[in-house]
Amino acid sequence: MLNKLFTRGLCLVLSMFTITATMNAQDKLPEGIEKVTSVEGITEYKLTSNGLRILLFPDQSKPTITVNITYLVGSRHEGYGETGMAHLLEHMVFKGTPNHPNIPQELTEHGARPNGTTWYDRTNYFETFNATDENLRWALDMEADRMVNSYVAKEDLESEMTVVRNEFESGENDPSGILMERVLSTAYLWHNYGNTTIGARSDIENVPIENLQAFYRKYYQPDNAVLVVAGKIDEAKTLEYIKEFFGRIPKPERKLTPTFTKEPTQDGERLVTLRRVGDVQVVSCAYHTPPGPHPEYAAVSVLDEVLTSQPSGRLYKALVETKKASTVWSFAPGLKEGGFIYINADVRMENSLDEAKATLLKTLDELADNPPTQEEVDRAKQRILKNWELRFRNSTS
Repeated sequence: MLNKLFTRGLCLVLSMFTITATMNAQDKLPEGIEKVTSVEGITEYKLTSNGLRILLFPDQSKPTITVNITYLVGSRHEGYGETGMAHLLEHMVFKGTPNHPNIPQELTEHGARPNGTTWYDRTNYFETFNATDENLRWALDMEADRMVNSYVAKEDLESEMTVVRNEFESGENDPSGILMERVLSTAYLWHNYGNTTIGARSDIENVPIENLQAFYRKYYQPDNAVLVVAGKIDEAKTLEYIKEFFGRIPKPERKLTPTFTKEPTQDGERLVTLRRVGDVQVVSCAYHTPPGPHPEYAAVSVLDEVLTSQPSGRLYKALVETKKASTVWSFAPGLKEGGFIYINADVRMENSLDEAKATLLKTLDELADNPPTQEEVDRAKQRILKNWELRFRNSTS
């Protein structure tokens, strides 16, 4: 049996950290590229002709280069009957362009390690390869070409449906994953964060190719993208290549309308009970949180660590150390709009789900009268900062 409790959000105001960047004087740049700012060794530029944002992260200690392009479109932007469209499109742009008709083969030939991911607010594609001019030029040319020239053809959609169905069915067989879907769809009555990125099966199987093509033409444009090049690069040369390949793409005439649906304030607890045949029990809960850009989101990140980090997390001690749950985890994604913190505990079949649920909720309720101590906050901040430091040491991440 799977149980879930959803309650209203909570906020803690905790001090985090501020990164201050000093902008250097404008360097000599290729015509049409302007420098925006520089923070922690990462420099942002803009291609003025079409609005493409560029982030360069040189790291001469690495033997590789990673090219990542992120489109600011995800499942949040899908319309009625179009759930899963952003994810479908992620698969489709690997099908090729007139100038790059077999992208999987090209990736293999260049020894690249590629992937693509879809999320609520964005879709991204990246490839990591040996640091040579030839490989870098190929990757930038390929990404620029599939930005606006991908086939997105009906026959490719039909052939890709087997892969997408397999992903869908894999998710349907994951108890924690399917419970999370039910929780979030209950948490968000109107906002698209309540929909999964994989989408509804009926939408996936019946979406007209014309709708997918229109979605592609609308959102896969330079003014809605962020290009990141990291690793063993020459910045000046890389900017020249970017201008050469992406500068030929015109700025689109269409105007993107911001999404405006806001989830109403929740007016009480919401409960979800999901019963299926299986060999695992799960209890979870979620809270509404501020969006990622909000100043108080930092407090949510700290709370996430305070609750479930090992071995000091409050929920870890209350549930795992006492054998009431086998695992406990949480995450609080920094979303563009109102987000959430989600907490999950897996319980063995021989143990009491009700007892685990009661302990979980009691531990969370006690936060009001027993907020995180300074020691807990400092430990959480150190862990978060350490993770950021490790990320900055790895240009691939």
